[in-house]
Amino acid sequence: MAEPILVLDRVRKAYGALTVTDDLSMTVETGSIHALIGPNGAGKTTLIGQISGQIAPDAGRIRFAGRDITDLPMHARCRLGLARSFQITTILPGFSTLENVAVAAQAHAGHSFRFLRPAAAEAELNDAAMAALDTVGLTRRAGLRAGSLSHGEKRQLEIAIALVMRPKLLLLDEPMAGTGHDESARLVETLEALRGSLTILLVEHDMEAVFALADRISVLVYGRVIAEGTPEAIRADPEVRTAYLGEESVR
Repeated sequence: MAEPILVLDRVRKAYGALTVTDDLSMTVETGSIHALIGPNGAGKTTLIGQISGQIAPDAGRIRFAGRDITDLPMHARCRLGLARSFQITTILPGFSTLENVAVAAQAHAGHSFRFLRPAAAEAELNDAAMAALDTVGLTRRAGLRAGSLSHGEKRQLEIAIALVMRPKLLLLDEPMAGTGHDESARLVETLEALRGSLTILLVEHDMEAVFALADRISVLVYGRVIAEGTPEAIRADPEVRTAYLGEESVR
């Protein structure tokens, strides 16, 4: 069996008297889609911030691809193959869809930013950006201003931006947030198409999407993992049903 790509060992983060992640341990298997679910305030986004390097844990260790990354800054983790998308879209609305991805490819390649020579005009960056847009189904939107895309398309664009960084592990923080049913279904198809090509850690409230995609699910409540297992096991867990899912979500 391959070594887990991500191992969290007793990770803790507190803000004053409020403990947000409480001696949390979790393992994400290489090549899997692992979902992290829980009620608002459970500590999910704070945990993702600690994995990505945006937030420093107070205690515990984080290992990624066999390496202790607990003290590494965000840019160093990105270089190792960690990429993240955020709850709120972070695109450049005045740039074209293609330019948004090409700029990310430019940054990942270590090129200087030369706005007088747009990133999307450079063949190598353009090819990488178009390949990422094709993966998420946005090829026909390449020339449009990113600000004119629908909300769901902006989410797809964020995934393309992450993909052009060639991640081993993709951290997705509520990619379905604010999307309609059809847009959510397209995002599920996009993520399903990525299965096996990289590992995905998915924070999501859309239980239909979670149960359609996840190989394993961890349930976070008050900063602790109260249950972890296959979608079928999580559906059937009485503690999870009481703490988070409710009867409607598990039918």
